[in-house]
Amino acid sequence: MTATLLTNARLIDPEADTVSEGAVLLRDGLIAEIFKEPDPQVADAERIDAGGAFLAPGIVDIGVKVGEPGDRHKESYKTAGLAAAAGGVTTMVTRPDTDPAIDTPEVLEFIRDRAEDDAPVHVLPMAALTKGRAGREMTELGFLLDAGAVAFTDCDHVLTDTKVLSRAMTYARSLGALVMCHPQEPGLSKGGAATSGKFASLRGLPAVSPMAERMGLDRDIALVEMTGVRYHADQITTARALPALERAKKNGFDVTAGTSMHHLTLNELDVSDYRTFFKVKPPLRSEEDRQATVEAVRSGLIDIIGSFHTPQDEESKRLPFEEAASGAVGLETMLPVLLRLYHSGELELPTLFRALSLNPAKRLGLASGRMAKGAPADLVLFDADKPFVLDRFKLQSKSKNTPFDGARLQGKVLATFVAGTAVYRSA
Repeated sequence: MTATLLTNARLIDPEADTVSEGAVLLRDGLIAEIFKEPDPQVADAERIDAGGAFLAPGIVDIGVKVGEPGDRHKESYKTAGLAAAAGGVTTMVTRPDTDPAIDTPEVLEFIRDRAEDDAPVHVLPMAALTKGRAGREMTELGFLLDAGAVAFTDCDHVLTDTKVLSRAMTYARSLGALVMCHPQEPGLSKGGAATSGKFASLRGLPAVSPMAERMGLDRDIALVEMTGVRYHADQITTARALPALERAKKNGFDVTAGTSMHHLTLNELDVSDYRTFFKVKPPLRSEEDRQATVEAVRSGLIDIIGSFHTPQDEESKRLPFEEAASGAVGLETMLPVLLRLYHSGELELPTLFRALSLNPAKRLGLASGRMAKGAPADLVLFDADKPFVLDRFKLQSKSKNTPFDGARLQGKVLATFVAGTAVYRSA
């Protein structure tokens, strides 16, 4: 395999919390050497001059929805993989909310084969926690682990039967498996299209209190305490939920939490005149909640940021707001959108990539996510200052439902490397 030398780069190391000038040698799918000088001499290596751009560990995106099986017209592994590569995402961790759900080893193996054939990036599938994600009977967790499942989740179908959930958690604990839950109190949040408050009242939208997230998280943490399971809360988006998360971590529970790119960069006012591309789940929060969530990422209380890439076709979005489908695509837009937080001074780049790359890789037991000798050569090269106006019709995803259509963004992916091979280079 030909070696590649990336010179004149600014290296982001989320473990050391540093940004430094240097060069990186990629060989045999690994980071073979990291040089402190920006332009070292290495024989027999293809040289790529980064021109002062940032080089960071590739993004590990937990919670990606792909439409196979069941909704291939919305997104395929080929288009999702191309979108990921264009966005600096080197590993997609996919959700099991498909049709049928990924709840048997046979469906999981189909997914793995399709992804291996079609996607230019790594794909790691999660499997359903209960059969059909119906919340009544747990799946064959052991067989699914053997087939390659990296975690178990029913996604936004909140299990209401705590006995079923506690049994599933207990069994997962015996296997050392990771369980991911969506913290919401389902009765309180049912039918909610916006966050309760003055804005939702003025717009006449059915709303859900932020307390529903807090109540859902409190219940999950109690079950974690009872079972000792490895637990990940998929999206924490409100200030109300943060004290419960902090207590769980201080008590030594094996708990991590994520949040979404949209809840870090948008708030409820962005819905404006019922713009359905801004309808996500959970709904966009107040500006105070957004700021609290950003601070939780900065402090490390929230561990992981994800795109929660959810492709929806035009027909499901061109509806009255409360009837429209929830979700937005994000694989390709996540990095430039989150760079808003860097440019505003809210998050430093090592902090950002700790949540995008290092922490998700560590949570899943992956060797990637690090800027270190011997680590997998899964990297993203980007210009943090390059401005552009986002045109949703130029996105690689089949579905174009992004809330950032027409937005002025600053930051472009120049190249993405998976196992040392360039799977994307900007034109």
